[in-house]
Amino acid sequence: MIPVGSADRFDAFRALADRRGRPGVRLIESLAEVRAGTADSPGTWAPAVAAGLRLPAAAALGPAGYYADLAAPHGRRHVRICAATACLAARAGRHLTEAEDELGVTAGTASLDGETSLQTVRCLGYCYAGPAALDGDTPCTGPTLTGQLGGREPPRAPEIPAADDTGDPVLLGAVVAGEPPWQVWPQVVTAGTADDVQREVAASGLRGRGGAGFRVAAKWAAAGRAPGTVVVANGDEGDPGSYADRLLMEAEPERVLEGLALACFACGTHRGVVLVRSEYPSALARMREAVGQAYDDGHFGPSVHGTDTSLDVEVVEGAGSYVAGEETALIASLEGDRGCARPRPPYPTRRGLWDAPTVVNNVETLASVPWIIARGGAEYARRGARGETGTKLVCLSERFARPGAYEVELGTSLSRIVTELGGGLKDGSELTALQVGGPLGGFLGPDALDVPLTSADLAARGAALGHAGLVAFDQRVAPEEVLRHIWQFAEAESCGACSPCRVGSRRGLQLASAGIPPGPEWGRLAHVLAEASLCAFGRRIPPAVHSLARAYGNRLAGWEP
Repeated sequence: MIPVGSADRFDAFRALADRRGRPGVRLIESLAEVRAGTADSPGTWAPAVAAGLRLPAAAALGPAGYYADLAAPHGRRHVRICAATACLAARAGRHLTEAEDELGVTAGTASLDGETSLQTVRCLGYCYAGPAALDGDTPCTGPTLTGQLGGREPPRAPEIPAADDTGDPVLLGAVVAGEPPWQVWPQVVTAGTADDVQREVAASGLRGRGGAGFRVAAKWAAAGRAPGTVVVANGDEGDPGSYADRLLMEAEPERVLEGLALACFACGTHRGVVLVRSEYPSALARMREAVGQAYDDGHFGPSVHGTDTSLDVEVVEGAGSYVAGEETALIASLEGDRGCARPRPPYPTRRGLWDAPTVVNNVETLASVPWIIARGGAEYARRGARGETGTKLVCLSERFARPGAYEVELGTSLSRIVTELGGGLKDGSELTALQVGGPLGGFLGPDALDVPLTSADLAARGAALGHAGLVAFDQRVAPEEVLRHIWQFAEAESCGACSPCRVGSRRGLQLASAGIPPGPEWGRLAHVLAEASLCAFGRRIPPAVHSLARAYGNRLAGWEP
């Protein structure tokens, strides 16, 4: 691997950027194209891809061995099956072995004749209808999953159930009320100023919806409207249990793109990028279609709506990595590198994509901006909770009686969301634990749901808001299996950039799999992960484990709540 920061590395990739005009993207795309046609390991084909782009072999071998989509064997029929939390809860994990038996191939391998391959992934965005798989790009979901994979049942992929609980939706206007798109951007670009947009977003108090919760206006201001600034719409929604970004990109792509256009305008830049995770093929197609239509309608291009404002937007496909949703890792992936978190400072708003100031906003964050500009920041700030204004899409998993995506105001009681909106659990099942905000977000017991849906209130209970995916566990899944699942996720998705997380997640999985009760080694492991990990991924593992122990109490053998 070429060392990060090496002059040779940047010279090579900048030469690629000059030739292709899309820095680093062509490398990943070229690797993906070759990967799709072979079951061989990356070492046999990645160097040739690099040579074709006049890059050193290591420049291709690094990402080809890192990203799940590139490293996994691909048969002529490639099936991706979800091994994430909601699908685990739906069938207590049995769907994976059932699919292996049905297809006659072990997960992570291809058949000897190269006909079929099976890859485990962690979230396909069908948490409301799990378990789920993608047969090629065809989704298959639900209790008859193996029959669908075996051709005995037709593929089943229900639309995302979506509803508004606010009375005036910020995000679901088109979905629930048929609001027309692009109502704000033409007026702003012809008669408004960048300061106008910046001022309204600042007044709204909008915080990032991707998990970190940073103030959006402050991030935009940090870029300083420097020449060459890039705004990235982060559609790499990786938190298992959440499908809010998938819903927005598929059902309201124009709202996302309008928010991106307004963000670019406020940041004084002419370039936007939309990154869509590869596990969302329908969302990728919808975003590309919507971008093409936006050019045709004059929203993008060299002279937007006849003004001297230009705006170019491109859509990029991810390659399969949870950590690559973190903004510095995402930037690395856009540069054609391994999607590993980078130390900060420098912050991306100063030195990001190709050293240019880069603003990364999550899809749901950007989708809120058109409403704010249309109604005013003060109106948005009146909604939600003190310090955490506005609305949030909350995603309920398959175990609920009424699974789906609900737009709620921040501060809404978690108990109300679970019991009134979600209708409790289906089939008379008993809630034993509720995962909030992804595998590393945290768990709450059924008696601990009287908490407002805000980052601060959830953090006080040992959980996290994250993307606000809610995954319900019932009595069919043993607490020890959930504990092992956390460590399996951590070990599989650690980017490997730092030893505490790379080694610690592997050791944690070994201890959990062996059923070793908590003791001094667990304590040392938790301390190292929490204090020495490079990014929030490793630091969040110990709190997630501890929250699980609290949620299950004495039902998790040997663990103190």
